[in-house]
Amino acid sequence: MSATDKAEKTAGDSPVLQVEGKLADNERLKEESNYLRGTITGDLQDTLSGGFRGDNFQLIRFHGMYAQDDRDIRPDLVARKLEPRKNVMLRCRLPGGIITPEQWLGIDQFATESTDYGSIRITNRQTFQFHGVLKENVKPMHQWLNKLGLDSLATAGDVNRNVLCTSNPVESQLQKEAYEWAKKLSEHLLPKTRAYAEIWLDKEKQFSTEDGVEDSEPILGKTYLPRKFKTTVIIPPHNDVDMHANDMNFVAIADESGKGLAGFNAVVGGGLSFTHGLKTTFPTTAHDLGYIPKENLLDCAEAIVSVQRDWGNRVDRTNAKTRYTIERVGLETFKAEVERRMDHKFEEIRPYELTERGDRIGWIQGEEGLHHLTLFIENGRLLGEKKEGVAEIARIHKGDFRLTANQNLIVAGVAVKEKSKIEAIAKKHGLMADTSQQRERAMACVSLPTCPLAMAEAERYLPTFIDEIEGMLKKHGMEDEYLITRIAGCPNGCGRAMLAELGLVGKAPGRYNMYLGGNRAGTRVPKQHLENATTEEILKETDGLIERWSKERNEDEEFGDFVIRAGVVKEVKHSATDWWD
Repeated sequence: MSATDKAEKTAGDSPVLQVEGKLADNERLKEESNYLRGTITGDLQDTLSGGFRGDNFQLIRFHGMYAQDDRDIRPDLVARKLEPRKNVMLRCRLPGGIITPEQWLGIDQFATESTDYGSIRITNRQTFQFHGVLKENVKPMHQWLNKLGLDSLATAGDVNRNVLCTSNPVESQLQKEAYEWAKKLSEHLLPKTRAYAEIWLDKEKQFSTEDGVEDSEPILGKTYLPRKFKTTVIIPPHNDVDMHANDMNFVAIADESGKGLAGFNAVVGGGLSFTHGLKTTFPTTAHDLGYIPKENLLDCAEAIVSVQRDWGNRVDRTNAKTRYTIERVGLETFKAEVERRMDHKFEEIRPYELTERGDRIGWIQGEEGLHHLTLFIENGRLLGEKKEGVAEIARIHKGDFRLTANQNLIVAGVAVKEKSKIEAIAKKHGLMADTSQQRERAMACVSLPTCPLAMAEAERYLPTFIDEIEGMLKKHGMEDEYLITRIAGCPNGCGRAMLAELGLVGKAPGRYNMYLGGNRAGTRVPKQHLENATTEEILKETDGLIERWSKERNEDEEFGDFVIRAGVVKEVKHSATDWWD
């Protein structure tokens, strides 16, 4: 019996913990969507507009796409009374971030021939994005991905999104097992509707509402989840997936041999998004639930998702994420309901520690004698010479590629005799240039010009900001040190600035809120230090803080720990009050 069947069987015993009030309009949209079909098929035939109309603007997100336009050229087009250059961004579903060289060459070809920007963007969701796909190329894009054995189902929208898994090719056996469970989680929690196959792949319709036969969504429900839902599988002590940014995490616990997988700690309710000035929203780290043997993983995941499905806030989308459900009902109540639905009690949390997040740039050797080359890809953006370099490697590579949650690329499974060839290609195309730890530990969301939510620059500003910080570190004799630095164009959380030692969140063009006090392990949320500050003000403040860090810190004290100990900012715990006050 599945966890959902168990939940339905005892539904009368479950407390009613829903939020009362008028449902958000997104709930109407999902209810009326005919299991995510809407009128997308008809919209594709509309040549009068390059965009998607009405509900379809939102519904295409469940199919892995966001409607966008180029904001750099929008004012000129509007002034000429022309429609903005509307397009879509597509995010592929790639659990664990593993892709074959043949698949890589396929996505490289599509990016080159059929997108406005010609780039491949590796995201911190451990997958890739196409940017600037015009409406006429949208359906061919999905069919192209399908031929490669890929899809974009459920990489956006109110569903469980791309499942992350620690990219650690050194611990080969444990990583392989963890990756397989990440794939199983992804498949198990996918929407079951045939809408994706019907619309994009021309598959035969599987039902007719006129005949009274409908699709079924046994896990997600007809109106899907109250809000987006993010899942990871993590192998401690490496926190490269930024566990505390996610709704549901499974921490791999090794067996007695230390090489195989025994089970998982379930950790729930992390999240980073908030709304400027709205004190009912806040970022927070996740909570330990308990340990489960690996054979109980899918039942546990299904139970957690179904509790959030039934108890999550469908009235106010700003409070619809899992962390707000846990805050409202209490962790123990949430845990008890998960146990009831999966018909299994959690064991005590097994000890684990998170110590670092960065990727190991360069060559490393795994347990099986194979070698792995991690290439630093600034902002995850591959274009021009570097993009061609990865394609050239793909033409000769016999292993696989692994996209990391830090926006980098691992050329994995390289035999000794192939190392020199791959390294030569990488160096020729500038993929192995010397970079500082400061630059390697920095991250930004895409932001302008394509993201409609962006309030300020992020990806395009990050390299300049890091140049400045590198100069400050050198000036103060700290060139061998670094601080985790991230920039987000808005408070939606994509750049994971709310797990940085120094995070910037866009407020307006050229202005940011500045946050301090996260840590290198990614287990602490930073606190606001400056509000609506100009880049000049932020640079001046950062220089002064680095100078103080160089002179006043304890031995080996990290920047985030220093600013808290020195009283620059207070430490943030779990509560909204901690973060906003």
